[in-house]
Amino acid sequence: MCLERAPVPTGEVYFVESFDKGTLDGWILSKAKKDDTDDEIAKYDGKWEVQDMKDTKLPGDKGLVLVTRAKHHAISSKLSKPFVFDTKPLIIQYEVNFQNGIECGGAYVKLLSKTPELNLDQFHDKTPYTIMFGPDKCGEDYKLHFIFRHKNPKTGKYEEKHAKRPDADLKTYFTDKKTHLYTLVLNPDNSFEILVDQMVVNSGNLLNDMSPPVNPPREIEDPNDQKPEDWDERPKIPDPDAVKPDDWDEDAPAKIADENAVKPEGWLDDEPEYVADPDAEKPEDWDEDMDGEWEAPQIANPKCESAPGCGTWQRPMIDNPNYKGKWKPPMIDNVNYQGIWKPRKIPNPDFFEDLEPFKMTPFSAVGLELWSMTSDIFFDNFIICTERAVADDWANDGWGLKKAADGAAEPGVVGQMMAAAEERPWLWVVYILIVGFPVFLVVLFCCSGKKQPSAAEYKKTDAPQPDVMSDEREEEKDKGDKEEEEEANEEKLEQDWQTQYQAKGELKVQILMTRK
Repeated sequence: MCLERAPVPTGEVYFVESFDKGTLDGWILSKAKKDDTDDEIAKYDGKWEVQDMKDTKLPGDKGLVLVTRAKHHAISSKLSKPFVFDTKPLIIQYEVNFQNGIECGGAYVKLLSKTPELNLDQFHDKTPYTIMFGPDKCGEDYKLHFIFRHKNPKTGKYEEKHAKRPDADLKTYFTDKKTHLYTLVLNPDNSFEILVDQMVVNSGNLLNDMSPPVNPPREIEDPNDQKPEDWDERPKIPDPDAVKPDDWDEDAPAKIADENAVKPEGWLDDEPEYVADPDAEKPEDWDEDMDGEWEAPQIANPKCESAPGCGTWQRPMIDNPNYKGKWKPPMIDNVNYQGIWKPRKIPNPDFFEDLEPFKMTPFSAVGLELWSMTSDIFFDNFIICTERAVADDWANDGWGLKKAADGAAEPGVVGQMMAAAEERPWLWVVYILIVGFPVFLVVLFCCSGKKQPSAAEYKKTDAPQPDVMSDEREEEKDKGDKEEEEEANEEKLEQDWQTQYQAKGELKVQILMTRK
């Protein structure tokens, strides 16, 4: 299956790149050197190429590949026009595939700030950026960065603000060797969303969910305030009126010999626990002048194997019931307790309040400035725009096709279970229990049912056969039902007679009362 055409944006965009033309046209390789780094590795000489993805299900779909490892890489491209933060959202989206997994390295992008000094030919780690976004990993630390540089309105200095870490488990995106779609949506109301494969993995607000916070506190602790010397921070103190009891023995040992213990019968007092090995021989090259007098190595005394013990018997030690340890006065509430001292608060001289941190420094280029210990990181289908629908359409025409092709090529449920068991052999035990146990129950149920006698066995006896027995049961059931019906009728007649008798009695009483 081949891609018929490259994805086409369906609305206004500031930057798009699908690499399907097969060249690096429009991209600028950095010729810079890193500061404070050995000359051997200071150059940004890591190699970039446009290549087909490995093991792709869509031949002909190309992307930007970080080819080399253990080198500094930097490449960038200008936007069609600078992005200015005003009344429209910012959406940046691109694809990453760690084709060889990832040991230590990043795949994040930088949105390079629009400044007079911006020179993409000298793009390096100190080049000012507005936003840094994307995956990064080293060891078992899996990150998805969203960092923006905020300008202090009082000092004019910039400070990095980091989004809180997502609660989602990110490991799969780094290890499954599949193409994943990374999206950052930043809104004028300061809210943001971070999505992977069009699923939200992190969200928040620039005012509340960045570290350090955008706005400093109104008050700070007075750096010149000092704790008074008589400030008492002790909530409890030893009771000054407490006295050690006269019978308190601080010298009593914690353990004492058990006076009730009795030496086991058969204990060999005269036999040592270890004896010289009678089979040992002095080595031929043993030099007594150099090595000293030779002694046979010690072994466990064989006579002690069948005895309860050897050597001098000693009573076992037990806890001393009279042991109390060193006496300490009990602790009581401190009447002079003043709490934990804290410096007083004073107005923060550096306080400011920026309620619109969304209005960041405009940016005019997108760049990748990376170091990686793993090669062949694949990038594709970059888009920077302001409309969610445009980004979604672009994703459906690019990443969506990859996902559909991968899904069609994936094995069925059984195949996935087998593949999982190859990675985790203990899953075979789970599979056997899940499948085998129900089968065992079915077999047990079928084989343990009561066996009915065959027709031949009935012929050997005078016992009635099943059809005869069934008829007799039905007759007995009908007879029982008739008897119950007759008993019910008799009870009803008796109740009716009693009712009539009572009614007649009440009528008779009424007649007598009337006559009176």
